[in-house]
Amino acid sequence: MTGNTHIVGGIAASLAFAQITNYNPVILVGAGVIGALIPDICHGGSTIGRKFPIVSKLVNGVFGHRSFTHSLVFLFLMGALLHSFLTNESITAGILIGMSSHFILDMATKNGIKLLFPLNVTVRFPLTTRTGGAVENLVFAALTLLSFYFGYEAFAGYF
Repeated sequence: MTGNTHIVGGIAASLAFAQITNYNPVILVGAGVIGALIPDICHGGSTIGRKFPIVSKLVNGVFGHRSFTHSLVFLFLMGALLHSFLTNESITAGILIGMSSHFILDMATKNGIKLLFPLNVTVRFPLTTRTGGAVENLVFAALTLLSFYFGYEAFAGYF
């Protein structure tokens, strides 16, 4: 999936999570967007890879694309690190929700991900799409609509 789809996926997932928690939805969304971009640090052409080219090149050189940074091991390590260094649970939850949404969206692509890294097993859904294709545009549109729906629900009490 492209960066824009991951961003809107992180927004939708964070706002959906806000429906079942008491976390601040604004913080959840901001952290969710960041979390939705983090796994692609292994790809130099990604949104985050272009911002941190040295880190991106290093991670890609050691692990390759869609392996370690797209795995449950990475998700749990990030969770432990965030829990150790951050006191705001909304930020930690948002980042982890965003990362999870990234994993799910990339499992819908033909290349899938190495979710069970270090095992060399590719995980993908039975029906997949090509990154940047027409189906991804439909996914983007659906996630955008969900974001508006969940956003209305999350912020209705503020107005």
